[in-house]
Amino acid sequence: MNEDNPFYDPLRFERRVPPCIVAIFGANGDLARRKLLPALYRLAFERRLPPGFAVIGNSRSRMSDDDFRSTMRDAVKEFLEDSPFDESRWDDFAQGIFYVAGDVHEPELYPELKSRLADVGRQRQTGDNVLFYLSTAPSLYEAVVDRLGEASLSRGEGWRRIVVEKPFGHDAHSARSLSRGIQHAFPEDEIYRIDHYLGKETVQNILAFRFGNGIFEPLWNRRYVNHVQITAAETIGVEGRGAYYQEAGAIRDMIQNHLLQVMATVAMEPPSAFEPIEVRDERAKLLRAIHVMTPAEVDANAVAGQYGPARIGGEDVPGFRQEPGVAPDAPTDTYAAVTLLVENWRWAGVPFYLRTGKRMPKRVTDIAIQFNAAPHRLFASTDGDAGPWLRPNLLIVRIQPEEGISLRFLSKQPGSGMKLRPVSMDFNYGASFGARSPTAYETLLLDVLAGDSTLYTRQDMVDASWAVVQPILDVWASRKFDFPNYPAGSWGPKAADDMLARNGHSWRTS
Repeated sequence: MNEDNPFYDPLRFERRVPPCIVAIFGANGDLARRKLLPALYRLAFERRLPPGFAVIGNSRSRMSDDDFRSTMRDAVKEFLEDSPFDESRWDDFAQGIFYVAGDVHEPELYPELKSRLADVGRQRQTGDNVLFYLSTAPSLYEAVVDRLGEASLSRGEGWRRIVVEKPFGHDAHSARSLSRGIQHAFPEDEIYRIDHYLGKETVQNILAFRFGNGIFEPLWNRRYVNHVQITAAETIGVEGRGAYYQEAGAIRDMIQNHLLQVMATVAMEPPSAFEPIEVRDERAKLLRAIHVMTPAEVDANAVAGQYGPARIGGEDVPGFRQEPGVAPDAPTDTYAAVTLLVENWRWAGVPFYLRTGKRMPKRVTDIAIQFNAAPHRLFASTDGDAGPWLRPNLLIVRIQPEEGISLRFLSKQPGSGMKLRPVSMDFNYGASFGARSPTAYETLLLDVLAGDSTLYTRQDMVDASWAVVQPILDVWASRKFDFPNYPAGSWGPKAADDMLARNGHSWRTS
């Protein structure tokens, strides 16, 4: 690669990974096809992977190495994001791709996998370094880990690591059971629980924004911050995943993991050093400091919703209960909003509002930090005396679809007199750096191969997150909701607006 290549960025070549094998269970599934192989190919394209790198895929489908390579080539071409597909680079990368067929429940798979790991390891000179990636249904995690332990595959002459995809359990009890099972075969420091939100550039940039700039950290506390809103809205429905989604729901699918991890990153205390242990310690402390609701508090501070049918853009859109694979009386939440309080000196009394939903008016994931209004009103506004104070200073961190940061403040409008209007100062990743941002999976795969756990979730964080969510799930399990309670294409149920209105706040919708 040379500087004439438009994707060449010398600043991103500071870290390389050792020779190793990535063994992917469920390698013929959507996650591997849409995310993992495209990310690994992109890392190879940028020469971030060593010559001694290999992939061994596993699924029940019978196919040869060449068949698997052909299948993955088609997948990478289809799902590669913001990148060219180079046939010669693919051919080089594909030489390190292999396949082992077999059912993960069957004991005979694992001796065959062990033999193949040894053969490929000798061929590619990987030093017996192996990363196992669980890209299967969550119900298979414990079976795979048990078999790996029984076959002595969790130990070797090199390092052995395992990546577990969320959800990390269905509730607090199953999460602890899953953790015990994995820790029976792998030590905690070799277990990487992946949350792809933490790999997004803007989420990582929260740390740089707070702790790399002297101007913001002094304002990052209850004295200056009025409240925080974290939103993850999708315009799509369940997209053929109805059977899975009706067992999960919005609060399990998004709040228990993604949004609580984002909240912890926003609100954590400064770490003593930018090292994995220190950063994860502070995120864990913040999660443990979140007030755990009593059953009596749940109704006032948590709202469940489910979208119903509507007509959007001239087309009829089905409600959740009309989606394929969904029961006609499914009580599943496709929308969830919660008010959380952090019981520490920095954030005491500052509400954190988290919401997520499907079939929302627009796709957006962002963090909005609203600051307190100026203590004394000196100026008039362009839309009435109260106008600017109803539009307070906001710092908005945009996670998707466009990554960036926006600061909204008041400025004098041109002309005579002193009338104010809100204006924004914007930072956009693409415009500022002129280079593509790596996908979350590129970042996180590179980290785990290099042994960097900073952006991965530790078991104590999982326990703390479930401690926050479990009381809400317990109360909701005993409720009979009048679903659906919001039409597709709207911002959710009225109860969510009422929840904020009780504190004198309102959701952002623009």
